[in-house]
Amino acid sequence: MPYDVKSKNAADFINHDEIIATLAWAEENASNHGLINEIMQKARDKKGLNHREATLLLTAGQETEVFTLARQIKQDLYGRRIVLFAPLYLSNYCVNGCVYCPYRASNEKMTRKKLSQDDIKREVIALQDMGHKRLVIEAGEHPTHASIEYILESIETIYGIKHKNGAIRRINVNLAAATVEDYKKLSNANIGTYILFQETYHRGTYEKFHPTGPKSCYNWHTEAMDRAMEGGLDDVGIGVLFGLADYRYEFAAMLMHAEHLEAVYGVGPHTISVPRIRRFNEVDDAAFARIIACLRVSVPYTGIIVSTRENEQCRKALLDIGVTQISGGSRTSVGGYEQEEAETRQFATSDNRTLEEVVYWLMESGHIPSFCTACYKEGRVGEHFMELCKSGQIQNYCNPNAIKTLREYLKDYANSDTQKLGESLINTATAGRRD
Repeated sequence: MPYDVKSKNAADFINHDEIIATLAWAEENASNHGLINEIMQKARDKKGLNHREATLLLTAGQETEVFTLARQIKQDLYGRRIVLFAPLYLSNYCVNGCVYCPYRASNEKMTRKKLSQDDIKREVIALQDMGHKRLVIEAGEHPTHASIEYILESIETIYGIKHKNGAIRRINVNLAAATVEDYKKLSNANIGTYILFQETYHRGTYEKFHPTGPKSCYNWHTEAMDRAMEGGLDDVGIGVLFGLADYRYEFAAMLMHAEHLEAVYGVGPHTISVPRIRRFNEVDDAAFARIIACLRVSVPYTGIIVSTRENEQCRKALLDIGVTQISGGSRTSVGGYEQEEAETRQFATSDNRTLEEVVYWLMESGHIPSFCTACYKEGRVGEHFMELCKSGQIQNYCNPNAIKTLREYLKDYANSDTQKLGESLINTATAGRRD
């Protein structure tokens, strides 16, 4: 079956034969320095690379050149700001059989829990007391315990909570593949980004790890972003769980997915997430860093997210070469912000610092922690957001708003040491603009 980037059939736009051909082509040209230099020159123009070009850079292992370019592109487009968020787990009831996930229906050791609306209020107040303004809600797939009506009610509850100086200004949603009608309901609920991880793009591996439940249908899951776009969701976030299949296969396929969205809807993914699982096909830190750097030069205008699955040392290295959003002070259990319960969590975190510790660490490293949600509130989403990014104008909005929201955080939530460091950082950043 030929590769057809505009087809809405998953087998066409995530075409297995094209991926295998891409991997073979990359191996054949791994020492073709002339071709690699041409691709690097194209990447310097910040127009992006196609999946073949990007896979060649990943395969050739040009760490020094690619990492240097990734740092420059990151600086040119995003400056020093890093967006912060937290996950909020609503329910761990699930009807799927995902082999790697503790939420799988067959896991009798999992303590099942679903938050009531009062529970959600307590969780959100705890998050607001930390200083969070941006959440991503998570839930297992279940027709009653995580119905679209429950999700919509929960979104309304979260947006309605005003506590002291706190308010959640943006809710991103990471939920199972749905119908166009349900995506329309999410769009009308004013969510931010709709996020869905593919887990693995390799069909055989996908079917092996997803043997039962609605998620077992590869096409239904892979075509979800098409339905989301058709349902009016302007910003979507894709991702792959690195470690289930060959990471080069996943990398090429994920870029093909981005190309498909761009070709059909005029805008690629708003974010790309790169969670990593270690117990199947190990992706070591060196390969993981290459993935991030090659993503940054290939999709320069897409945010890259790394969660607290990764430890402090790993996250620090990845911030410099492409990552633009991280979670902080995260709990991956249902109701975990009020009372941590390991028996209800989806995965163990490796970075267990508080939000304030993460904020201090970012500032100490020269980054500007950002709690900004202005683009979402002002309608700078989808194609409009990408136009501003590609023209370079987005910096005029994002940098001042990052500083404004950092000042807000320092005043309302930070201790004296964090305030002192933050004001010094802000003074340095704003002095450069005044000059």
